[in-house]
Formats: sequence, structure tokens, C-alpha cells
Amino acid sequence: MNPIFKHGPSPQHRLILVLFCSALLIFFDHKMNSFESARGFLQSMVSPLQYLATAPKQLMNWAAENMVTRRQLIADNEQYKINELTFHEQALQLAIIKRENDRLRALLASPLRADAKKMVAEILAVDSDPYTHQVVINRGANDGVYEGQAVIDDEGIVGQILHVGTTSSRVLLITDVTHAVPVRISRNGVRLIASGVGVIDTLTHNHVPHSTDIRVGDTLVSSGLGGKFPEGYPVAKVSVVRQDESRAFSQIQSQPVAKIDRLRYVLLLWPEQERAPATAKLDNKAVNE
Repeated sequence: MNPIFKHGPSPQHRLILVLFCSALLIFFDHKMNSFESARGFLQSMVSPLQYLATAPKQLMNWAAENMVTRRQLIADNEQYKINELTFHEQALQLAIIKRENDRLRALLASPLRADAKKMVAEILAVDSDPYTHQVVINRGANDGVYEGQAVIDDEGIVGQILHVGTTSSRVLLITDVTHAVPVRISRNGVRLIASGVGVIDTLTHNHVPHSTDIRVGDTLVSSGLGGKFPEGYPVAKVSVVRQDESRAFSQIQSQPVAKIDRLRYVLLLWPEQERAPATAKLDNKAVNE
């Protein structure tokens, strides 16, 4: 059944009208910018809606980024702490190595003859008996160590080898009550005997006449007598001089120059045996000629 009244133009006419109006609007907007202000106004009205529409995505991105950044910061912080501990441990090792090098350099710079054979040894143990002053070193018969061999540090004479093992040896220190060293005063050449008294920083000198020229501060060096210690090595410095006429002899005490209570490395000395054969050969050659 057809409608009695027709309402408005047909759909085809409406489409043509809409297309025509659209073309006019596009033309005027392109050529004359007639809708620029209207577009700006509409854009201002739509902007809050755009922010609201993109807000959830931005919020999620911000939260994810902050979570990742926080985890990364925590991991970096832990790694930095581990690195700091590692660097501190390495710094301690470097400090220890530096101190060891300083000790060895000082030891090798001790007053040795250039042609004397020497060997560095490390202290392995210290005798716990308070009545004996002995230490154990890491050199033995395999290294050519022998009983009675002189032992020094970077300051002066330490003692002599008492017992020799295969890979270690026992050193009798000059402060032991059973040890004595022939010495002389470097200032005037007066000969004395330096004996240990069982005290780590004290040596005594017995049977010294009152007329002996000895003063506090005099340096005592090895005299070379007895053949145990090379001549001229520092032994002690005079610390006490008491001349009591009621006693038959002066009371003389000295302090060892070697660091007896702080030993870590020592030097073993060998006698100069190679020069004698060479000198003998030269003498024989001269005689034959």
C-alpha cells in the first residue's frame, strides 16, 4: 500500500544534496580557511576527551616503566654493593702485597756484601715457650741451610740456625739465654760479648771493666770472631751503662737493632768461600810464573 502523503525529497536527492554541501564546505575551507576558528574551537572541546581516552594507557605505561626502573635500581644497587665489597677486598690485598714488598725491599737493601750469597726465608712459627726465643723458617737442607748459619733482617743480626730439617729450620734468636755474639763498639773497636737474657728487647754484656770506653747510644757490630757471623753487621745499641764501684764490673745493657718481636722475613747468609779458591789459583799461577 502506497503512502498518501510524500514527506520531503527522495533519498537520491538527499544524497546529491549532501555531497554538494560537502564539496562546498571543502572548497570554502581549503580556499578561504573559513572554518579555522570553528576547527580550533571544536579541537579545544575534544582535547579533554582525548586526554581522558589516552589516560589509562599512559598510566599503565608509567606504572610499568616505574616498576621496571625500580627493579633495575634494586638490582644495580645490589651489584654495586657486591662490587664495593670486591673492590675493598682487592684494596686490602693490594695493601698487604705492598707491605710485603716493602719488607722484602728493605730486607734486600740490608748492608750485605755484594758477593755474599743470601736467601730470603719466611717465618713459619714462633716458639711458644717463654724461656726460649726461637722461630721456625721455611728453608731447610734442600735449600743448602746448615747449622750455625747467620740469620739477619733489614736492620741487623737476628740469630743463627739451631736445627736443620728437610724443608724447614729452627733459628735461635740472639735474645735467647743460651745465645752470645762477639761484638765490638763501632766507635772505638772495643770488643764485648752480647748475651741474651730471655727478654726480647735486651742484651747484656758481662765482665766489662769500669775503665772501658763505652757510652749510651754506641752501636755494637759483629766482630767476626768465632766465624759464626760476618764482621761489621749491626747487632745492638747500648741502652744502659752503670758504673758502680762497689761491683767488680760495669753493668752494660743494649737493645737489639733487629725487629725481634716483629719478624716476618729474614735473610740467610753464606760465608764467602768462592773468593778464597780464586785467590789461591791466582797465587799459584804467580808462583809458577
